[in-house]
Amino acid sequence: MSAGVSLLIMGAVAMVVAIGGLAASAVLSPNKFARTKVATYECGIDPMAFSPTQGRFPIKYYLVAMSFIVFDVEVVFLYPWAVSISEFGSMAFIALFAMMTFIELLAIPFIYEWARGGFDY
Repeated sequence: MSAGVSLLIMGAVAMVVAIGGLAASAVLSPNKFARTKVATYECGIDPMAFSPTQGRFPIKYYLVAMSFIVFDVEVVFLYPWAVSISEFGSMAFIALFAMMTFIELLAIPFIYEWARGGFDY
């Protein structure tokens, strides 16, 4: 069996499992809709309670989420690079320079957030 055929089979099985799970949840799940169940929920804060007289809507949750995304991307690229650094051979210096540049670019938002107190709770 060629690699292409095995990939097609694996993709077909994944599609069947995904569609089967969606179909099973549609058929088996209870269809009771309560007011609290369908209400908007935003990190424990009732979004209807905020009015223009109460000040700004707190965005701390969103800043933490975006920080996680930025630093998670750093790990996603840094870990495979660190594992395969020995395979670069004579080009290891260029790879090291590229990764240091990448880390410096991601250090800028880290330092900015640290200075603004984004890591303080």
